Amino acid sequence: MGGERHWHLVCYDIRDDKRWRRAYKILKGRGERVQYSIFRVQASATQLEELRWELGKVMAEEDDLMVVRLCPGCAQRVIDSRGEDSWRKPPPSFEVL
Repeated sequence: MGGERHWHLVCYDIRDDKRWRRAYKILKGRGERVQYSIFRVQASATQLEELRWELGKVMAEEDDLMVVRLCPGCAQRVIDSRGEDSWRKPPPSFEVL
């Protein structure tokens, strides 16, 4: 699963509680929850496509998913009310399997 990793905002609006919980569990294993239905995920293009595929199996046509890739400069300018500066840390150049 190599490739350069970038920060992404993954936002979802799922209208059924059961599907929402399933999507939440998938995302919880891949990133950090920022708000109710918004996660930040550090992923390569391959990892992101796998995540979208997994979420697509859970979501219905009436649900919505938005993924926003943040360039390194954009990630450094994120204002987080939690006072964390972890957005500013560069993604690791390797992955432990």
